Amino acid sequence: MDSFSGILSGFSVALQPSHLLLALTGAALGTAVGVLPGIGPALAISLLLPFTYKLVDPVGAFILFGGIYYGTMYGGSTTAILINTPGESASVVTTLDGYRMARRGRAGAALATSAIGSFFAGTIATFLLMILAQPLVEFALKFGPSEYFALIVLSLCTVTAIGGGHPFKAAFSTLLGLALGAVGIENTSGQLRFTFGAPALIDGIGVVVAAIGLFAISEVLFGLGNLRRQTASRLMETGSIWMTREEWRRSALPWLRGSGVGFLVGALPGAGATIASFMAYAVEKKVSSHPEEFGKGAIEGVAGPEAANNASAGGALVPLLTLGIPGSATAAVMLAALQGYGINTGPLLLQKHPDLVWGLIASLYLGNVMLLVLNLPLVGLWVKLLKIPEALLYPMILAFSTLGVYSLSRSVFDLYLLFGIGVLGFMLRRYGYPLAPIVLGLVLGPMLETEFRRALIGSRGNCCHSGAGTADGTIAGDWALLEKLASSAVKQEGSAADVNVPSAIRCFPVALDGPALCR
Repeated sequence: MDSFSGILSGFSVALQPSHLLLALTGAALGTAVGVLPGIGPALAISLLLPFTYKLVDPVGAFILFGGIYYGTMYGGSTTAILINTPGESASVVTTLDGYRMARRGRAGAALATSAIGSFFAGTIATFLLMILAQPLVEFALKFGPSEYFALIVLSLCTVTAIGGGHPFKAAFSTLLGLALGAVGIENTSGQLRFTFGAPALIDGIGVVVAAIGLFAISEVLFGLGNLRRQTASRLMETGSIWMTREEWRRSALPWLRGSGVGFLVGALPGAGATIASFMAYAVEKKVSSHPEEFGKGAIEGVAGPEAANNASAGGALVPLLTLGIPGSATAAVMLAALQGYGINTGPLLLQKHPDLVWGLIASLYLGNVMLLVLNLPLVGLWVKLLKIPEALLYPMILAFSTLGVYSLSRSVFDLYLLFGIGVLGFMLRRYGYPLAPIVLGLVLGPMLETEFRRALIGSRGNCCHSGAGTADGTIAGDWALLEKLASSAVKQEGSAADVNVPSAIRCFPVALDGPALCR
């Protein structure tokens, strides 16, 4: 099935009344989640997972999740522009110029360029996802266990190297996620590991339990700890949402550039929308003929990052749907949802479940239109969500978290695990450790070990000849990690002369039996 035939069959799925209702529900929920500070798409989808397992079929569930994912990217800019408080971490850079525009009486234009840019970028990202899905699947079908092992190692190294500017902390979070993924029955030998005699741990630590604990419970604890530090922000009037001809002209190219940057960065495992939006902002400031306006209300500083923000969501779905590798924490939760429905991920997903993949892609087109309608005329309605007091919001999150986790297996032990992981997540957040690498490590860890063992079995235990491209991919991933760690160490020491690392990491063998390559 080619891309054109696939998308036509996808629209026949997405246009069913029940699926249209789920797409609209997801778009509305996503916008609300984006407006409320601190509640991201990973948390929202994690909370809904236990209920969708019992109430919705897999296709409908992923149409709902896709709407939430895209909707969150739309909603996060509203509070960033109107009250200088980003609803999502990816909208932090929008506050730099969006709030300045609002203070000059151009809040409506800032909201308009954000919403239209998000629509434009989301449509482009969905189109690229549609075009690239089939070729990538055909390429990935040639992969063996050794190639998958190298790809997963590269993904983990990318997550660690990017790490939000703290690669050492990201490395710790990734290793912690891998350690949590090792709990329970080992897939190949059937050995029990790290269960400590608890029967509830035989099946391992559930990704849904871990995700809700890390994102929901830790957010509640973190929010309660910062209640007294929060100050009230003055809400700006939106004014007219019509953009002038000059604002249209200055927004058009940033929308296009931001879409390209966002999609490419979003497809990298662990990069995410935050890095995409900051990169788009840097690009716009670099190419602008008036860079002095950035930080003072330049409309390009809103248009570019918001387009990149939305395009990164489409980019993150590319490795998820074609390779079974999550590109972000939200994609990792969606991967857990696929596994919860008993659906095997990887290149065969498109062949075995074309209605799910193409139905999701088609629903993203429809969801973009719904989100444009929901966000521009109804912006005043979404802002009123900020009036919900934290004293009511946090107990609601706790109640949904507890009810959802208990409904999965009706296990009290899972509740102990939920709050234990939540406290751990709070402590990690308190000291600046990223939480997304933990979820990615927990999801990818069992896959990493399984593919490694399969590769060894296929090569009869010879790790040096388990695949032609394995050494190259693994070493390239390790190099990316080591270079980032070394450069970070150099910066912390204050001088490159204090840490003699370049010769150690820039010369390495391309293959285990080949010549060294120096950079």
